[in-house]
Amino acid sequence: MVSSPPSQLACGSSSDSLSDAEKGMYDSSLELMAPPPFAYVAHKRDLHITTELAPVSPVHEGITPFSSVPQLSLSLPAASRTKIAVDADKLEAVVKKPPPPKAKVSRWILADLWFNTYRKFFTFVTLFNLTGIILAALGRFPYAENHLGAIVLGNLLTAILFRNELWMRFLYIVAIYGLRSWAPKRIKYAATSVLQHVGGIHSGCALSGAGWLIYKIVDIIRYRAVQHKAVIVSGIITNVLIIVSVLSAFPWVRNTYHNVFEKHHRFIGWLGLAVRIQPTTWMFVVMGNAYDIKVGEWRADAHTLLSAQEFWFASCSVLIPWVTLREVPVEVEIPSPKVAVIRFQRGMQQGLLGRISRTSIMEYHAFGIISEGRKATHHYMICGVQGDFTKDLVANPPKTLWTRELKFAGVGHASAMFKRGIRVCTGTGIGAALSTCIQSRDWFLIWIGSDQERTFGPTITGLIKAHIEPERMILWDSKKRGGRPDTMQLLKDTWTRFGAEVIFITSNMQGNDEMMQGCRAAGMHAFGTLWDF
Repeated sequence: MVSSPPSQLACGSSSDSLSDAEKGMYDSSLELMAPPPFAYVAHKRDLHITTELAPVSPVHEGITPFSSVPQLSLSLPAASRTKIAVDADKLEAVVKKPPPPKAKVSRWILADLWFNTYRKFFTFVTLFNLTGIILAALGRFPYAENHLGAIVLGNLLTAILFRNELWMRFLYIVAIYGLRSWAPKRIKYAATSVLQHVGGIHSGCALSGAGWLIYKIVDIIRYRAVQHKAVIVSGIITNVLIIVSVLSAFPWVRNTYHNVFEKHHRFIGWLGLAVRIQPTTWMFVVMGNAYDIKVGEWRADAHTLLSAQEFWFASCSVLIPWVTLREVPVEVEIPSPKVAVIRFQRGMQQGLLGRISRTSIMEYHAFGIISEGRKATHHYMICGVQGDFTKDLVANPPKTLWTRELKFAGVGHASAMFKRGIRVCTGTGIGAALSTCIQSRDWFLIWIGSDQERTFGPTITGLIKAHIEPERMILWDSKKRGGRPDTMQLLKDTWTRFGAEVIFITSNMQGNDEMMQGCRAAGMHAFGTLWDF
């Protein structure tokens, strides 16, 4: 067993180091400021690392995958029985073989985390609509016979609604201001879970809408002798487009062929609704309702159109979000080949995310927003190099980008509901976490990364040093400390000492799963990262 000396963190950086960081020379030995003793409380113990390499996480925009660094584990000596305060930068790393076995997680916890609120929403919506389709096929659902188009578009546009910035911001405002002052924590946890997992409604309604659309075209083809050919043709085209959009959103396609997902689901689906599918779908269902098969004539009067539920569903849900679309000037800082830091005009609330693109209608990517507050002059996005889009940001920094000025709320926005909390993140996850800790003194930051100051540059480190007190943060540099910490021990000690009510996690898939399982087993309420943008 070989013992390495404790690492000493630099309390500042020279002007030369900042200059090097701006040039992308991120392989320096400088680190961020270490927290005082309050920042880490633990049992006195030896710190062990294993040489097992962490697997690479799935590619995801805005999240830094695990690098192949040693994993740390903490063991408690039998003789130690007293808690003492330990300065995080005085922990020692020692090599131990073979690695200790991982703590077993109960099957109940694994099942509960898997069947989360997202899957509950998806299951309920899908089964509810499937029941309706069966009843309609048996002739026991009269509303479906008269307003089948409304049901189709109702599902599809409800799916769009729960990806609508304005609607989601409204739901967050109701939850935050309606529950913050009086509601018990159990209700706040439930509300936060619902807000975080509304993607299950989006997916369930989209799949159900496609199912009703297939049922509608089958019903029309059955009575094709009395139907107009234009209705049949538009229905077949719409079915093909909607099915392609739904299939491209399946997790295997989305994670393995991300560009296919971008171009087919987001463009043909919700990004292209204003120019391609939605007019086709809207035209199909409205034409189907406007054509009177009893007399073989079109009801083409204005009253028929304006009184159609489908018309108002389409107008309200699809057109409103695009009103705020703008091409805005940006400044791009490249502190290292791994990261692009984009600066935008005006300040923002905490917990928001923004979608950006080089074009007005294709390939929008979501990133967390860093801002000092509403009255600030700028806000920032950290874009970790993952796919073609982020690589191009580093290789060819843009002067302008397309974005919707009305940003959408991430789960971090719900932090305003709670009195005190912990924001833990790894790598570029700092982009989604930092604003909460900057704008509220009641939130504690734990940031685990590799050579953060060199990798992320002076702008991000400057914001941290200027707005977060040392006693409210733990910045763990895994490169200089020889590996990752025992994250669960950090969370447990900080939870107790800081008096936290909730933990928000932004990490890669493996790190997120480990922390969520550990927090659930320890009885700490946590909300993890989603890959559903």
